[in-house]
Amino acid sequence: MIHNFPYIYKQVDELLREELRNLKIAIDKERVQRKKKSRAKKGKKGKKGRRKKEKDLTPDRTLISLFEELVLAGIIKKVEKYSMNEYSGEYSYLGTTLRQANVEPQPTLSDVRRLVTEYAILPLGSQNVHEKAPLIKSLLLAGPHGTGKRTLVNIICTETGANLFDLSAENISDKYPGKDGLRMLIHLVFKVGRLLQPSVILINDCEKMFKKKLPKTDLADPKRLKKELPKAMKILTPNDRVLLIGCSSAPFEADIRPFCKLYQKIILIPRPDYASRNIIWRTQIIRHGGILTDELDITSLTKISDGYTSGQIAQACSQVITERRIAQLSRRCLKAEEFITPLAQVDPVFADEEEAYKTWYRKTPLGKQKASAIQAESEAASGGANKKPVKGRKK
Repeated sequence: MIHNFPYIYKQVDELLREELRNLKIAIDKERVQRKKKSRAKKGKKGKKGRRKKEKDLTPDRTLISLFEELVLAGIIKKVEKYSMNEYSGEYSYLGTTLRQANVEPQPTLSDVRRLVTEYAILPLGSQNVHEKAPLIKSLLLAGPHGTGKRTLVNIICTETGANLFDLSAENISDKYPGKDGLRMLIHLVFKVGRLLQPSVILINDCEKMFKKKLPKTDLADPKRLKKELPKAMKILTPNDRVLLIGCSSAPFEADIRPFCKLYQKIILIPRPDYASRNIIWRTQIIRHGGILTDELDITSLTKISDGYTSGQIAQACSQVITERRIAQLSRRCLKAEEFITPLAQVDPVFADEEEAYKTWYRKTPLGKQKASAIQAESEAASGGANKKPVKGRKK
């Protein structure tokens, strides 16, 4: 048996060499097949991936002349100077407590400030952030009248130094008529906006663009941009600090699919809670020239103004604190009763209206994602708590 070992070793060695040769042949064949497949895929991708080169409709015109044309046409608007510090709102200190009780807290104006900063101000204000952060091309601000949607747009433009292009239906209804005119308008806005970035493109009452039935009295033709605007949004890249902002007081009137497809992020602006109203009353009274004294019961004002928006509170202050009333402040201090009449002349945001916004948001893709995330968290928490201990097996 011992003398047969050299013969066995030789046979095993030959078998191993033969297997190695077969393995090399198989690997070479696989490499050739992979190369052929990759070439075929590259050829297909090359055909599909070729994007049509954007045609410059104004190759012979200077940037200054294009900017001047948009200003004279009223497309580029002057930005009203507002800072984020002027957007008053308090933080929700009960948020964590409510979540522990399986109650989703109502978003506050402080949450709105944070989201606007994350989605708009930081990416538009910093090229580095815009390139590295997830690309956000569009933002929807939805909420009742007077909640400060237009003020937030002015804040975004002020904080970032952005140009403001107004493509609202009422603003462009009698400008650049026809299909060729519309193409030229979109071309000018996106060309100037990209060259002079950061830029904000604003559309007020943006839900009308996707509304199924429009009243016959509406002659502004809000559906004019329905096809051209989504096409133009596709040309924006991470290098383009251009943001489309839509403002809507009735988002539930729009067809939800194309509406949410155009606007990537949605910020619901709620009516101010008690803490936020207290701050708003104080800041608005001082801003309009009033003086806070012990005779002015801010607590009562905060209580009776439940349901009123920040815009309605500001309007009440402007009606009461006139130049004549300011001149009388040294002899007669402001009192809470003076603000009741202006508040009584306007309707607050009722609970039914607020619930309509919440119901609509739950139907949106973002609302569904949020609901599923909350459900997953609650199931994970309850699953860990309700898990029964497994009894050990008997040996």
